[in-house]
Amino acid sequence: MTARAPWNRNERLGIANGWAVFLGDGFLSVAVVVTAFAAKLGAPNWVIGLLPAIAAGGWMLPQLLVAARVRALPYKLPVYRSAALIRTSTYVFMVLTAALLSHQPALCLTLFILAMSANALASGVSGLPFLEVISKTVSPDRRPRFFATRNLYGGLLAFGAGLLVRAILASDLAFPFNYALIFALGTVAFTFGYWVFGLVSEPPDPPQPPLGTRAEVRAIPETLRDPSFRAFLTVRLLLAAASMSEPFYAVYALRELDYAPAVLGTFVMALTGAAPLSNVVWQRVAERKGSRRLIRYAAVFAGLAPLCALLVGALDLSPWAYLGVFILSSTANQGFNLGHTNHLLNIAPDHARSRYIGTLNTLVGAALFTPVLAGVLADTAGYAPVFLLSALLCAAAWWGCGRLRRDA
Repeated sequence: MTARAPWNRNERLGIANGWAVFLGDGFLSVAVVVTAFAAKLGAPNWVIGLLPAIAAGGWMLPQLLVAARVRALPYKLPVYRSAALIRTSTYVFMVLTAALLSHQPALCLTLFILAMSANALASGVSGLPFLEVISKTVSPDRRPRFFATRNLYGGLLAFGAGLLVRAILASDLAFPFNYALIFALGTVAFTFGYWVFGLVSEPPDPPQPPLGTRAEVRAIPETLRDPSFRAFLTVRLLLAAASMSEPFYAVYALRELDYAPAVLGTFVMALTGAAPLSNVVWQRVAERKGSRRLIRYAAVFAGLAPLCALLVGALDLSPWAYLGVFILSSTANQGFNLGHTNHLLNIAPDHARSRYIGTLNTLVGAALFTPVLAGVLADTAGYAPVFLLSALLCAAAWWGCGRLRRDA
């Protein structure tokens, strides 16, 4: 099968799922919209740092436990569908909380964070079955193009979400109903995406004996003995820690640079608009140079984003100049999304794929809570130390990429 062969039904469903998820992410962007909502409620920086930590870390932390459960199942999609139902329910709860309880900021934030936590844990349950189904329905030679196509057109849809976010926040619709409307639009998009992926025709896996959670935990040292896995884990941990600055880009712009709230929509447009353009390049890098080179290039863009934020602030430049922060960050994240997934699926043996995915994501998930510490640092010393530390960690990850397996 050539790289240009038409998409089959399962691949089309997977791509449509990605488009809907990207659209939902445009409305419910944790780095821009959700953190700005929390800032509007008066949340301190450590709470703002907690939000993306919950979203990303909560997705990864339960996956070793999920691996123990999913490994012996011939079909993984039922687990995905159950988790998707929980996620949809939590999104609806977040919409209602934002719309009805903003007059009690502490209660509103508490319930919103609890809903986000439940959503993130449910996404962690669905994440491993999702990757398992993708690995069974999309061949390795087609995965770079598959993920790039998802990201390309999904990014265009998310750009449209940014336009709507800007229009809603600039309209006469009062707070909190403007944010509640944005969250509701994201809920509709996510729900459609979950439903579409649930229609995939999943081929069964060969029977495997269930190991249980203890056995999966005991197997971690065996997984860590794989030098390719250890090298990849090191890079992922560094990049996870480096992401500490991301939740503060929008907050820094609002609180320190005094930009108008409507500029958040422009930030979302920059984040999402850069995605399809960068994916065209990243796809070619992945196909010609491999995932190792892709991750290394993306680390450069990730390190430049916090430095750009500091430069714009120091020179007192306009919001248009600050868009460079989100363009660099989006470009880096798109490279990571494509590079990380391909590298992990390529280095993981078929018989231990769930264990590799679960082990990596659980260990990396803990490091994704560094934005909480970054929030404490921002509250005590300002945003500059957070941004500088993030850039240094990206540089360390760039160096660590030299040890990644070159043929993965």
